[in-house]
Amino acid sequence: MIPVQHTVDTPYLVGAAHFYSCEINGELILLDTGSPTDATKAYIEEHIDLARLKYVFISHCHIDHFGLSAWLEEVSDATVYLSARDHLRLSNQQSHLDGLYELMHCAGFDKSFIAGFRDCITGPDMVYPTYPTRYKFLEDGLPSQLGLTALHCPGHTQGDMAICGRDWALTGDIMLRQIFQSPLLDVDLKTGRRFNNYEAYCDSLKNIASLRDKTILPGHRETIDSVNESLSFYLGKLLDRALRLKDFPRTSSPCDIVTGLFGLDFEYPFASYAKASEIIFLRDFLNDPDRLFQASKGIDIYPDIAGKFELAVAA
Repeated sequence: MIPVQHTVDTPYLVGAAHFYSCEINGELILLDTGSPTDATKAYIEEHIDLARLKYVFISHCHIDHFGLSAWLEEVSDATVYLSARDHLRLSNQQSHLDGLYELMHCAGFDKSFIAGFRDCITGPDMVYPTYPTRYKFLEDGLPSQLGLTALHCPGHTQGDMAICGRDWALTGDIMLRQIFQSPLLDVDLKTGRRFNNYEAYCDSLKNIASLRDKTILPGHRETIDSVNESLSFYLGKLLDRALRLKDFPRTSSPCDIVTGLFGLDFEYPFASYAKASEIIFLRDFLNDPDRLFQASKGIDIYPDIAGKFELAVAA
């Protein structure tokens, strides 16, 4: 049985988000939660039997996907499962933020802009909503009676997980129909260095391709027509944008490029940070295009992107 899709509004630029529910062997589960708003709480109370809710599985710990995890722990007996990588971020909040600010400085942002960015993201519930206390790690295995598995597919975030049933897969923001959503600049809390989203995404392609025979349950937009179509679209956009980036000197900082293309957004600095994140992602590709070449060949997607790839990597 394919889980039921629930769609709720969010107060964020991403717009509406999906979470899903299903019953397996008499046990009620949720896949993601929606954002921490009163409207989403009211929706869940109306549509989900909280007295029977047994498990909550989280695709990744962005607020619009796991924001009600702690609340669900309070109002039900459900056990929350999330990734070990997300645990590191949630349990080391200050070191995570300090590392992120340092990475932004290295990307060319000055102290005044970073201060505005900090004020933007540390408002109520923006980055660290209240999170559950008795969660378990997806990597340690899911309850055997459910017959579910979890695949680590980092790239959008460090902790991205695909939760897989026999004929379906919750993919969060790993695949979104007709959207190129570049990963955000972030610190790797296992190493203290920058997390290389490009390397992680290339390594994840094999796991993502393994979902080809499943119905995809995305976090936004209604459906995915096919895994191949989604991968081809995403990689094609990556290559298109990498080609345009080659017009800028390699000595230009990501902040300089964002400033030249769009101007810095002091009203909503997160937007400029996201654009700089994309530039870093694309530069990582340009510095190591063979990694994507080998990964895309390994999943038989390279023929779909060969022309754009050759243009992007040409001297």
